[in-house]
Amino acid sequence: MRIRYDRFPGGKRKAVALSFDDGRIHDRRLVALCNEYGLRGTFHLNSGFLGRDSYVEASEIAALYAGHEISAHTVDHPFLDMSPPDQIAREITADREALEALAGYPVRGMSYPFGTWSERLVGMLPALGIEYARTTRSHGAYDLPSNPLLWHPTCHHKQMVEHAAAFVEQQPRHSRMQLLYVWGHSYEFENDGNWDLVNRFGETIGGRDDIWYATNADIVHYMRALNELRFSVSCRLIHNPSAIPVWVSAEGDAVEIAGGATVNLS
Repeated sequence: MRIRYDRFPGGKRKAVALSFDDGRIHDRRLVALCNEYGLRGTFHLNSGFLGRDSYVEASEIAALYAGHEISAHTVDHPFLDMSPPDQIAREITADREALEALAGYPVRGMSYPFGTWSERLVGMLPALGIEYARTTRSHGAYDLPSNPLLWHPTCHHKQMVEHAAAFVEQQPRHSRMQLLYVWGHSYEFENDGNWDLVNRFGETIGGRDDIWYATNADIVHYMRALNELRFSVSCRLIHNPSAIPVWVSAEGDAVEIAGGATVNLS
């Protein structure tokens, strides 16, 4: 039995994820547009800036980002690669704690302030409760991250429309899963006067049956569950020990394995 890890939820092979930093007031307009087109985003917030001029209020966090993901961006937005370990630990864990009190769920992801990191910093993240961390180093491809703690995006939002058009037409190579991962800042749309990019992106890529619209955490949790599947020697028996359903291809056909279930392919 030939098995391939090549399916997102629903048996889809394509996913789109958006990732925006800083929590500026322009997130309000961005979230509304995402909701209009059925897009989902991860919003990385500095808890120390909430309520300041041009930043969203703490009291609106839960309602504003409902249906999306709230993620960490440190308390004060320092250069973590130039920070001592004690400061790194405080910046990340204090940000997590403050955001969790507002979001009502564990915050286990982040984006690197200024997009900078070091090997020491990356090595500290698991002990600080971080499961993924996004960089700003765009690679222009649609690959899943080899290391979620150094998760490089496809592109900045200034290139999102071109990539949306290409992604829709793209045929997954060798039936591989593909991810279009866009990062940016909502205030840039306002400063550059190019909010039409979001509309054009949504019109091109939103509401499609062949795309999974996911948050960063959704993708990390799904890939972890997929990689935890247990197989018999023949690969005809598949057990899913996780709580979420996952999909694989068996001889080219999409197969769902429900959370906690065992599927017999014979």
